[in-house]
Amino acid sequence: MVKFSGAIIWTNDLVRMQLFYENILKLKPHSVRDNFIAYRWRDLRFSIGLHSEVNGSSKEPFRIMLNFDVSNIQEVTKLLKSNGVRFLRDPEKEHWGGWVCTFLDPDGNTIQLLQQPDL
Repeated sequence: MVKFSGAIIWTNDLVRMQLFYENILKLKPHSVRDNFIAYRWRDLRFSIGLHSEVNGSSKEPFRIMLNFDVSNIQEVTKLLKSNGVRFLRDPEKEHWGGWVCTFLDPDGNTIQLLQQPDL
């Protein structure tokens, strides 16, 4: 059985990405090396790393979208906007009962916040 274990975003500006993911999105690093930072939730890993073949912004920012669950999407959106994050899609309630909003990270990668429906 194949199990998804995580994702890596490669960048040419690791410091800028680290500041965004840690200072703006408040992620806590699990492992930090000179050219690679890993964040972990249970068995899932999300990492950012410096790569010599990556330059500039994402050329196709909608090809991959990272989803992060939040408990209060309105509160998180307000906090992110106060930190200068520009949203592509403000929070909207979805047909499945949850809420969704979308923004870009400093490299132009698409990030989506999800607030799961109350059960």
